[in-house]
Amino acid sequence: MITRRKMLLSSASALLTGGVSILLSRKQIEASGTQTTTQPSPITSPTHGLPYTPIITPNGSTLPWKWDNGVKVFHLIAEPVKREFAPGMIVNCWGYNGQTPGPTIEAVEGDRVRILVTNKLTEHTTIHWHGVLLPNGMDGVGGLNQPQIRPGETYAYEFTLRQHGTQMYHPHADEMVQMAMGMEGFFIIHPKKPEQPRIDRDFCIFLQEWFVEPGTSTPNPNIMTDFNLFTFNSRVFPGTAPLIARLGDRVRIRIANLSMDSHPIHLHGYNFKITGTDGGQISPSAQWPETTANVPPGTTRDIEFVANAPGDWAFHCHKNHHVMNAMSHTVPNMIGVKQSGVEREIQNLLPDYMAMGESGMSEMETMKMPLPRNTLPMMTGKGPFGSVEMGGMFTVLKVREGITGYDDPGWYEHPKGTIAWLVNE
Repeated sequence: MITRRKMLLSSASALLTGGVSILLSRKQIEASGTQTTTQPSPITSPTHGLPYTPIITPNGSTLPWKWDNGVKVFHLIAEPVKREFAPGMIVNCWGYNGQTPGPTIEAVEGDRVRILVTNKLTEHTTIHWHGVLLPNGMDGVGGLNQPQIRPGETYAYEFTLRQHGTQMYHPHADEMVQMAMGMEGFFIIHPKKPEQPRIDRDFCIFLQEWFVEPGTSTPNPNIMTDFNLFTFNSRVFPGTAPLIARLGDRVRIRIANLSMDSHPIHLHGYNFKITGTDGGQISPSAQWPETTANVPPGTTRDIEFVANAPGDWAFHCHKNHHVMNAMSHTVPNMIGVKQSGVEREIQNLLPDYMAMGESGMSEMETMKMPLPRNTLPMMTGKGPFGSVEMGGMFTVLKVREGITGYDDPGWYEHPKGTIAWLVNE
């Protein structure tokens, strides 16, 4: 028998911002730095006068910085945050500067950077610059390379960037808990020489997995394998922002993974080249074509392609359960089991009981059964033709011809004769 409690699980959260003023206040940094947010940028000036195309972190932001005698100074604040995984679901996470993943750090090869890290957690932490080449004492492993950063303390990390590529930052203290609670972020180092061909749209997506009991709000970091929520930048579909590109744009998508599982990330409508890892850029002669990029734990992958096919193209993890929300893996298999008459009898004891699963699980999207508080349906999301029946690690690449900005253009209008049709036999 399948009950509502067994079937559904999920989570979410809302952005919580905080301010501190230890060594550098957030207002000081924001006043003199640069910031990229999820707001669309005008197509007429894709580089904003910079020698690189700024990163787009869907459902996220880029960390501001300030100059200090030739050093780029950033400020990260480790703190509890509330994150909205999708509308109606708020999750108690840990992160940086009010968000998870933390804001993307952008710098240029050759820059000298100083990163101030303030600890507003209730336990100690550190921060590790994953894949970054730096002095040993800046590597951030608590007890090995430095003392732990105790609650209320601020530590400074300073080094010169000797590489370019897609790197990460995350704690190296109580990391089973801290990374499982959402403490992670991108560290993007742009090449000193402008890239040729130029990238027009440069996206960053962090992969993560969580277990949140139905009706609760706090992830369980002790879970090792049986996760029930799978996120792009700590959002699940339909809360994930679409990726918008103009026809002809050269697109890069940088994907990072600090979860317990590998994730085969698949793009519909295109093949692409895998052009980089957290080890650096792959020589053009060694790049290879794919339609799915497997991203193992503790790695990054860069994929690139020219957006030459207009449409709304699915972009998702290809592990089937990873495009579901709040799914229990202890549900009995009811496919083909006749349940006529059973539902009414059981409802005398359990009023919320619904018989389901006899002919598959797509009925879950249309049942609209009552859910525990703070819990998403297993399958959700609406498209122009009805239910998309997805969740988790799923979003849409929207490629359009003739657009003048990168706002969401709405659903694709298919040319006449290009949509699959019903055949009456």
